[in-house]
Formats: sequence, C-alpha cells, structure tokens
Amino acid sequence: MSLDQIRQPQDTSAAAVASFTATAHPIDLAHWLAPLPLEDIASHLTGQPEDRRAEVFENLPLEVQLGLARHLPRDDLAQIVTVMDADDRVDFFNELSPVEQDQLAETLPQEDREDIRQLSEYPEESAGAIMTSDFATLAAEMTAEDAIASLRQQAPGTETIYRSYVIDHHGRLTGSVRLHALILAEAGTEIRSLMEPTPVSVSVDTDQEDVGKLIARYDLLAIPVLDEDGRLMGIVTHDDAADVMQAETTEDFQKLSTVRPFTQSLRDASLGMLYSKRIVWLALLVFGNLFSGAGIAYFEEMILAYVSLVFFLPLLIDSSGNAGAQSATLMVRALATGDVKLKDWPDLILRELAVAAALGATMAAVVFPLGIWRGGTEIALTVGVTMFAVVLIGSLVGMSLPFLLSRLKLDPATASGPLVTTIADATGVVIYFSVATAILTL
Repeated sequence: MSLDQIRQPQDTSAAAVASFTATAHPIDLAHWLAPLPLEDIASHLTGQPEDRRAEVFENLPLEVQLGLARHLPRDDLAQIVTVMDADDRVDFFNELSPVEQDQLAETLPQEDREDIRQLSEYPEESAGAIMTSDFATLAAEMTAEDAIASLRQQAPGTETIYRSYVIDHHGRLTGSVRLHALILAEAGTEIRSLMEPTPVSVSVDTDQEDVGKLIARYDLLAIPVLDEDGRLMGIVTHDDAADVMQAETTEDFQKLSTVRPFTQSLRDASLGMLYSKRIVWLALLVFGNLFSGAGIAYFEEMILAYVSLVFFLPLLIDSSGNAGAQSATLMVRALATGDVKLKDWPDLILRELAVAAALGATMAAVVFPLGIWRGGTEIALTVGVTMFAVVLIGSLVGMSLPFLLSRLKLDPATASGPLVTTIADATGVVIYFSVATAILTL
C-alpha cells in the first residue's frame, strides 16, 4: 500500500464519515482530519473514546494541535493531555505560550504537572528533552513471578514492558531484564540472576543525535537515561529516536542546500518563512562569487588575446565545483553517521588525493581533444592541466571543509554543495588563467 492509498472514506455522507472515524487507524484518522477546519476537527475528536482521542491528537501536525488548544474547552484539552505519552505531552506543552501553559496546568492533576515541569527543564535536543517518564522498573530481589505481577500493574501506564529496568533503593540503575526472560524463568528465580548488568545508557544531557546512534548501533527498543548520580530518570524509545534521526537528516539536507533549517512542513510553510530561510545564504554566496568575477577581470587581457579560453571556462569551474560537492557530501554523511572521526583526516586526505588525481587525469583526457579542436595544442594543454588541477583542488577542499568545521565545533553540513562550489569556482578561475598565462606566454 502506498501513502496515496491510505484508507479514506469513500463518500462524504454522515454515515460513511461516522464509520470511518470510528474504525480508522488513529494515524490515518489524524492524517484525514489535519486539513479540515478546526471546528470539524474538534467535533470529530471529541466524539472519540478518551484513549483514542489522545492518540489521534498526538499524530496531528503541531500547528493543528496548537490551534485545537485554543479551540477546545479547557477540560477536554486537559483530558487529552493527561492521557498523552509523557514525551509527546511535554513537546506540546513547550510550544504553548506562557499564559496558555498556566491555564492548562491549572486543570491537570498534580502528578502530571510535576512530570511536565521536570521534563521541560532539560536542554533542547538533549536526551532528557526527548525521554519519557513512562517506564517499568523492578527490584533485584523480586522473583520472576512477582516481577510479572508487578508488570501487569505497571503496563497500562508505560510505553513498553519488553524490557524492564532494575533499580536499587536509591533509584540507581543496576541492570535490565527482558520480558522474554521473565516468562521463561522458573517462578521463584530472582531477578538478579536474570538481569543483564550495566545496560547501555545515556545521561540526561547527551545529544539526541548521539542517543539515536546508540539505539541503532545496539539495536535497542529503548535506552535508559540517567542523571549525574546514576539514577534512572526516563527512557528514550526507538520510535522517538527514529523521529529524531529523521529530523536531523532533514536538517542536514537543508543545510547541504544552504537553507536555514526549519521544522515546519514544506506544504504548509508560508511564503515569507521560505523566503527568510533561503535568502541569507543566497545573498552571502553572491559576494563569494564576486571573487570569480574579480579573477576574470584581472586576466582580461589574456582573455582578449585568447577568446577560445572562454569556451572552456564554465566547463572547468563546474567540474571543480561538482568534484568538491561530491567529496563534501560523502564526508558530511560519514561524519554524521560516525563512520569517520576527526582523527581519520590524515588517512582520508591521502586517499582523497589519490582518488582526486585519478578523477582529474580522466577528466583531463576527456577535454584534451576538445581543446585541440577549439584552439590547438596550446589551448588543449592549458585546458587539460587546468582540469586536472581544479578537480584535484576542488575534491580536497570539499573533503577538508567538513573536517575543519567539525574541529571548530560547527555543523559539518554547513560545508554544503553551494558553499563548496562557490569556493571551487573562485579558485578554479585563478588556476585556469594562471595556467593559461604560464603556457600561452611561453
């Protein structure tokens, strides 16, 4: 089934719509509701059972959620927020204005207010900011039978019980145990003999992208989040980590195209917002391209004497930019996934030098006959040497810039195609006409 084939009501009659809203998957229902007027969304939403109502609300776009927060009666909104998963509830609460937060908090139970307050204190994009406080815990001295009975009581309020976390009397994490192991164990077996000690964990201030990488690396359903004293504060589930990694990848793609990152849907983004996100880098790159123009102006006499050089100018500088963009893209992605580290730069620069030299030589061989056709042997030699040099330099710039930005604690995705291309264009012009001056004036 494709996304376009997701179940939709076949007609708009009241009976058909009622049947669809009562039986559709909550995610499909949220997808169908999102474009409707807020009044219609609120009407359909309040007609759902309480648990289902919260699940549908969680899957609505954030801007729709915020609109409903101002449209729904306060008690109805409080009921939805109370049932929501802890991490989704905090994300929604943090987007409300201070006045709306105070109004909502007044209608929430004390336990939920305290949970929201605690989770809201963690830095943005940290493990603490994306974790949930809905997790199952056990004591090491419990038997398997007691543990299963405890999980039956905890299950309705937790996101997952496939892995439970063993804590001591001070709340410090001592191990974890799989539900599979509990079910297969003898009733009297103690948890301490079933648990896996020192499970993979993160601290509350660990970057969310690193959390996603750890979950993927160790193939975890969830990863525990600890405070500085080793106390278990929450867990980050694999689905939340997947959302984080998707958002990080989207941000990297935006930066690779010199677009300032934004989280809003492209379809729903305003014209003004799209303009503001794109104009800054475009304007800056204009000034970068002035160096290319200055280089051409400096060699004006050479160009007038050998007009055929102009024919190869776009080809050469584009090849330099393309080679640089290739290298930059490979390095940005390798750094983002952890495939390479800053310490790998010396080895990688040597490898890139060899690859770039081979690429440059191949490209030079391709354009050499064109040079003979357009201007003779001297032009062909100029174009061939320049092609080799610009591909080599462009590739080395494209590979080195992400490492340099990482060393400066900046996002390597900023070493985007347009940025690398602008640098490669400017250097390509200087190299081209310098080589032409050296060869053609002999």
